[in-house]
This record gives sequence, structure tokens and C-alpha cells, in this order.
Amino acid sequence: MPYLLILFMLILLLILLLSCACGQFSNLKPNAEPSTVWINNSTYAYSTNSNAGRDDRSIIRPILLYNTTDDVAFACGFFSNPSFDAFLLAVFALYTDPNITYMSYAQVVWSANRDRLVQSNSLLDFHADGDLILRDADGSTVWSTNTSGRGVVGVNITQSGNLVLFDKRNTIVWQSFEHPTDTWVLGQTLKERQSLISNTSTVNWTRGLYRLTLLSDGVYAYVGFTDPQVYHKLYLDKVNGSIYAMYTNGTLDFFAINSTDHVRLRTVNLPFASSIQFMRLESDGHLRIYERTAVGWKSIYDVMSDKRWYPSRPSPCNNPTVCGEYGICDYGMCSCPLPADGYLKPLNDRKLYQGCSLVTPLSCQSIQNHRLVVVPNVSYFIDPDNTEPTIKGIDENNCTQACLENCSCKAVLFAKYYDNYCYLLSQIFTMAVNEGDSSTVYIKVQVNKEAQMKVSVGGLLAIIAGGLPTRFSFEELKQATEQFTKKLGQGGFGSVYEGQIGDQRVAVKLLDGVGQGKKEFLAEVETIGSIHHINLVRLIGFCVEKSNRLLVYEYMSNGSLDKWIFNKSQDNSLDWPTRRRIFADTARGLCYLHEDCRYRIAHLDIKPHNILLNDKFEAKISDFGLAKLIDRDQSQVMTRLRGTPGYLAPEWLTSIITEKVDIYSFGVVVLETIFGRRNLDYSQPEENFHLLQLIQDKIKSGGLTEMINQSHLELNFEDVILMIHLAGCCIQSESNRRPSMSTVVKILEGAATVETDLQEVFDAVPIAIREAVHLDASTPPSATQVSGPR
Repeated sequence: MPYLLILFMLILLLILLLSCACGQFSNLKPNAEPSTVWINNSTYAYSTNSNAGRDDRSIIRPILLYNTTDDVAFACGFFSNPSFDAFLLAVFALYTDPNITYMSYAQVVWSANRDRLVQSNSLLDFHADGDLILRDADGSTVWSTNTSGRGVVGVNITQSGNLVLFDKRNTIVWQSFEHPTDTWVLGQTLKERQSLISNTSTVNWTRGLYRLTLLSDGVYAYVGFTDPQVYHKLYLDKVNGSIYAMYTNGTLDFFAINSTDHVRLRTVNLPFASSIQFMRLESDGHLRIYERTAVGWKSIYDVMSDKRWYPSRPSPCNNPTVCGEYGICDYGMCSCPLPADGYLKPLNDRKLYQGCSLVTPLSCQSIQNHRLVVVPNVSYFIDPDNTEPTIKGIDENNCTQACLENCSCKAVLFAKYYDNYCYLLSQIFTMAVNEGDSSTVYIKVQVNKEAQMKVSVGGLLAIIAGGLPTRFSFEELKQATEQFTKKLGQGGFGSVYEGQIGDQRVAVKLLDGVGQGKKEFLAEVETIGSIHHINLVRLIGFCVEKSNRLLVYEYMSNGSLDKWIFNKSQDNSLDWPTRRRIFADTARGLCYLHEDCRYRIAHLDIKPHNILLNDKFEAKISDFGLAKLIDRDQSQVMTRLRGTPGYLAPEWLTSIITEKVDIYSFGVVVLETIFGRRNLDYSQPEENFHLLQLIQDKIKSGGLTEMINQSHLELNFEDVILMIHLAGCCIQSESNRRPSMSTVVKILEGAATVETDLQEVFDAVPIAIREAVHLDASTPPSATQVSGPR
């Protein structure tokens, strides 16, 4: 009997705990009265998924909540990023159900204290006098609405996400909509001279470089702190009266208020959504619209990509900070100017997109040692058509002299063909290669006495922008390759020839085709020219001359992997340790592309033909003609089918892919290398056409080891089976079940293990994708036969 009583009490306690948990959020209300205090502690902590430019896991502590009709609520409370123990007082949109039994995908749309976060045990005090005050854990005041003595009788979070303080007549005394941060929500009005200001980054919520401001003649997008520079503008007709803009579902409407009426000035059409939307000025300067989807918040539109904003430079160099301060952007490749004289250096040699810095910092105490050096063939994003100059109508010498006499001036933009516009810049952002630009950019540097001897009397020195791959003439490469006589191989977009430039052996890729050449050329130069890794083939130079487009790579003496694993006469020449090292080298190269670059880079054509081997049989990834750059805030991208049959992941059938398609291809390459045959081999009997199907059958029948080279198995049985196991994990039908490349690297290095049963793994391997592409030839077609020009 005592045991039954104890059991009954335990069940009763469990029911009470569950009812408390369920009621934790269902008891939340949208309003509160003065003399209420909320303490920021773990009592009301709740983890939530997030996927719109924020980290994937966050902690929310809601105190007010308005549940909308479409499973999205707006809440006010404490919000923390998991990377640090600090909190915003914020309004956030989140997913919930009508009973508010769960919350997920919280997104901050307004915050009170992003420049000074608070700690656990801080508090929000709705004081009896009507002031809403945020105090940190030490009691210090961080933020206040300053509404004391104004008759406030309540605070409310509205259906549209507006935090409102009101008096007894329901008149708004204070509202968050009047104090925008980086986000604009549906129904919110932006008044003249109000701004959206970006966060510094996705994990640093302090005010960042970018600002979007509504002025009397348009919406201006600025970059910079002390002396903001215009990088985009949306024009409006100048009128008498004040201006305001209203963000509604499907439109952005601009109005002028005159003495008698509200006059519509302009309407900009936006994507219409069937659910909640918000617009955010991102830390990279883009203005993106997000909307609710079944799997989280999704970016559906970049407002500044609209031609009506008149961007001053084409993508991918139109962003002022794409290559950081002092950086030079060339088709997406980043470099530092003035390398020959050692004036500037990269902030990070492996991440050139982070920008550059002066080797010798400028000092106002040594202004006599300041000089200006010209950076030729570049443009700057300032457009003289919509930006007033610092000085107008002076000649170039007087413009540069004005900068030398002003210690705060860091660079000069001189626009000769705009009535001699002179811009003195206190901060210099990314420049873009543009040989036809009519403006001249000068950078101020500080030189010592020895360096002064190198500078001309006028203080101007023309230096070719460096750090980029070398540009060769077509004639130079003809001579280097002996008239293209030593052919090394044929790729999807052209032929590769051996060459000699000075003492260096090189591989010169001559792109074929009129329709496909330019896009593939730009894609490959843009991608591989801006990245540097020991397991990626290094781009030495390029040539673009009339219709000729060539790429110059480091020479890989042992050619491509396919020549070693598919040639039966050389089957024994790659021992197991060498094959194992090739797996690791390839995985490290892919891990760098997916996780360590400014953008996530999906290669999209991983196969043995594109894995090259040097004289030490170290592997490097090559051929970036199909590569796709994916923004860090994008979970997936839509693109048409590209790649090579036999290496295509199942999601290609939907045209919505992530970098996980490379992981699928990597798994196929591992299996081909182990078994010494192609995934799709139509020289085999019909029942053996498909390697993956054959492996599945052999696992079930117990004959898998019969397919493997016995010399590999004798000394390395467990490791060979582990690699087959790893490959099976990489080629799962569902992309979210495939490991990341960093996890693959850890497994290859012995820092992680594969635990799933081998047969279970291969039971989940897809077959349908191999039937989706019609093949007539006995050998797999090239990438161009599937994808066409990029």
C-alpha cells in the first residue's frame, strides 16, 4: 500500500509540473500596468530555433505576448544569443500555437539596448510614475522610455509588434515604432530623418556601419560612422511638407504631408506574402525582406537589388564592404592595393575579404610625412549624381593638397568629368577594378625618409593594384604552351595544356564555346581567385582578350584522380594510405569552401576528374566553373540542374540545393576510389551498371568484400570498411542526414566516429537520381551536357 501511495504522489507531482510548464506561456498577456517588475532569470527561459540572420539557438524570456491568428506571435522580453551570456530587451516575432504551448524561430524586430547588453538578473521596472526602466544586475540604469509624469497607465504589445505606453484615454505616449533599430515591420511608418541602422554582425548587436535614412528627396543608404558615404539611393520628387513612408504587405508607399492632405509620392512594389513579413537592414548593407515559412523565416527579396535603387556598381562588387576597408574587388576577388611599396597589408592573409590596413598608421604628429598615392583603374561606389562633393570646381592638384592639409582625410576621390568634384574621405571602403572609370582614387599613406625617395615631387605615384592573379596576354600564353601543343586533358568547359612561364611549370585552361565561355570564366576567376587553401588548385593568372579566355593554374604533375583509380593497369599504384590521404585532402578543401569563406561556396562538380594530384600525391580540388556562392544567411538556393551524372544528389530534382550536394558527390568519389570503378559504368553487365545499387545488393548478400582490392583489405580491413561506412553517410537521400564537411574531416582524422549500422546506412541511399538523367553513351557525359552554360 505505501508503494501505491508513493506512486500516486509521484504521478500527481508530474501532472502538476506538466500543467505548470504548459501554463508558463499560455498565461502571458499583451499588457501590464505600472508597479510591475520583471526579473531576467532562468525561471522563464526558453530555447528557440532561429534562421534569419541570427544564430540557430537563442534564449528568450517573454514577458508580454500578443498571439496573432496565423501562428506567429509578437512578444516583448529578454533575448539572448547563445554565444554570450548577455541579453537584449527586445520585441521579437516567433512561432507559436493558439494555446501557446511552444515557441520557436524567434526573430528580434526591435531592441532597446543593443549598444549595452544586460546580464542575467537584470530587471525591467514599469515604475508607478509611468516610466519603463531597464536596469542591469548591478542596479545601474541602462535604458528608459523617459515617460515619468506623463499619465501612463499601461504598456501593451500590439498585433503588429509595436511596444506601446498609453494613458487613460488610450492615447499613445511612447511607442517602439518611433524608435526603429535595424528592422521595419509591416504597418510601421518611417518618418522623415528617421533611420534604420544595421547591427555590426549577426552575433554583434551594437550599431554597425550601415544606415538607411528617409530624407525629403529620397531614401539614402549610407556606410560609415563619422562621415557617412552614400552607396544607394531611391529618388523621390521634392515637395513642400514632411515625408513619411509606410511598409505594407506588397508595397512601400511614400507620402508628403502638406497643409491640407497626404500626397502619395511613389509606390515601390514588393513581394506579397500570405504571412508575417519584416524588412531588415543587414550587417552587410543589404535590405532584405523575410517572411514566415513552414520551416522558419526565409529571405525572399533584396530590396536594393531592384534597379530602381540605381546601384553604382554591378554585382558582386557593388557592396561598399565586400572586400573591407582599403580592399580592391575584381569580379568578387579581394586584394590590397600598393603592395610593391609595402604601404598596405591584408588584415588576414587567408581571408582577404576582411580588408587591408596601413603598414604604418597615419599620425597627425607626422603630417609632413603624409603622401597620396594613386590607385589606377578602380572606381569607388560614391555616385557624383546623388552625392554632393566636399569641394566643387577645383583642379586635381588643389583637391589632393586639401586632403594633405586635413589630418582627418584618409583618401580622395576626384571626379574630373563632374565639374571637378572633389571628395575628401575620412574612411575608405572597398574599391572596384574598372579600367574605364573617369574618377581617380588616391590613398593617404605615411612614409619614412627612405620611402620618400620613391615618391615623386608632386606626391603622386601610380601603382598597379596588386595581390590579384597575373593578367597575361594571349600571345604570352601561346608562347608559354608552345602554341598549345602539349594537351594535358579535356574538361567540361575547355582543354588544358602544359606550359612554362619563367621557371614555373603551369597548366593553361583554354575555355571553349562562344555561349558558355564568358560566364564560366568569370565564375571560376571570381571564385578561386579570392580563396586560398593548400587543398585547392592555385590560380596563377588569367587572360581575357577578345573572344579568348584562359586560366593559368599551378601544374599538378600526377594529373587527375580518375586516371589512377579507373585505369586497371595502374590499379595497384595507389596504395591504401595514399587513397586515404586523398580522401582527407579533398575533405579539407571542401570544408574550407563550405565553412571558412566569406560566402559558403558550393563546388557543384566534385568528381575524380576534378581532383588533381601533385608529385607527392597530395590532392587539390580544381575546376570551379559551376561553383555557386551562397550567402551566410541563406539556408538554401534555387538553381537549375548542373553537375555530372552519377554524382548528382537527389535534391537536384527540385532545383533547391545547399552545399550538401558536394558532400553527396564526395561520398560517391570515396566509393569509386575504394572499388576502382565508376558509379555509372555502362561497360558492365546490366545488373552491375550502378555502383551504389551493386553495393546495396552485396551488403545484403554478404559479398561486399569480394568487390574490394584484397591488398587494401589485408592490412587495412577495419579502415576500409570505415571509409565505406563514411561514404554511405555522405550519400543519404535526405540532405540533413549527411554530415557536414567539418564532421567528415574529424572522422577522417580519427576525432569522431561513425556509429550507424552499415546496412542501415545503405538502405537509405537513393537510386532515383541516377534514373532521372537520360544517358545514351557508354561513358558518363561531361558537366556541360547536363548543365549547359552557367
